[in-house]
Amino acid sequence: MSTVRFERDGEVGIITLADPPLNLVSPEMMQSLEAAVSEAHDSDARAVLVQAEGDAFSAGANVDSMFQGRTPRSAHALISAAGRATLHAEQIPVPTICAVQGMCLAGGLEVALACDVIWAAEDAMLGQIEAVIGAMPFGGGAQRLVSCCGPYRAREIVYGGRPYTAAEFERWNIINRVLPADKLHEKALKYAHQLAAGPTLAYAATKRTIRTHLDNGLRAADQIIPELSAPLFETDDLKIGIESLLQNGPGKAQFIGK
Repeated sequence: MSTVRFERDGEVGIITLADPPLNLVSPEMMQSLEAAVSEAHDSDARAVLVQAEGDAFSAGANVDSMFQGRTPRSAHALISAAGRATLHAEQIPVPTICAVQGMCLAGGLEVALACDVIWAAEDAMLGQIEAVIGAMPFGGGAQRLVSCCGPYRAREIVYGGRPYTAAEFERWNIINRVLPADKLHEKALKYAHQLAAGPTLAYAATKRTIRTHLDNGLRAADQIIPELSAPLFETDDLKIGIESLLQNGPGKAQFIGK
């Protein structure tokens, strides 16, 4: 049985880690996650919610299957696969939001960091804890933390190898919002639907611009703006948005994602 599934709720695609209670990252889960991300890419969903079943989003790696008995050669293949999975998730062309409850550690945090927006429950504990077993984040967590909170805080988080509260991660700009645990998934799904009702192609262009800035710097992002924004002038959504603004005022357009 797959440990990650992809399903639809209207215009929203939902990727669910489905191996409770701990949703431990294993080679099998990595394969299932890659398959679910591929489904999201191939779908016509206009936003994607990443969530998990059970009390924990993910308590990190299944140490037996991920580390025990591995040679550097077999580890190299596994690490390369983890990096590809993170990159593939980041490249979903529509807005992505991750809803985190309970423990969100090591590889679990790397899944969250591959999303555009992260909301966490008040009781969530998050961290890159690989240092406690003498390892490092190999799914891209360290460098993605740098993008969020800078190199000094990222080093502290990775070197310390301990969990942090959702409030601390919100204060350090790693997550966007902290919510009551009993409201998290309801509100995250509602927000995903709000994103799905937006100008999908404009969001995709914005997402590529931000990623270009993160990967290659401000000037590179500046240079691709004409390439990305000019085609929007042919979209139905831009026409709908302008007509709605002129007739009804701002914020009332009903976009169709085309």
